[in-house]
Amino acid sequence: MRRAIYPGSFDPLTFGHLDVLQRAAQLFDEVVIAIAFNDRKASLFSAEERLVLIEGVVKIPNVRATKFHGLLMDFARAEDACAVVRGLRAVSDF
Repeated sequence: MRRAIYPGSFDPLTFGHLDVLQRAAQLFDEVVIAIAFNDRKASLFSAEERLVLIEGVVKIPNVRATKFHGLLMDFARAEDACAVVRGLRAVSDF
């Protein structure tokens, strides 16, 4: 199975996130939305609220959402992922 991780804070989920997600879902057997949280950062929504919001909006069969804490590399290994999906916001993201 070709599994990809789409990490981010998703605070909140945007149409841009959904666009990247829909494209990734066509390329991989499964896409895991990995909701990052950091207790030291102020966020609009809690990680649990973001998870509920995403699960309520995203209705793509091969997509699931979960929270993660720690290093992305460790999470990707635990999920047996073959790719990490990222969107680009500005030239500085290159």
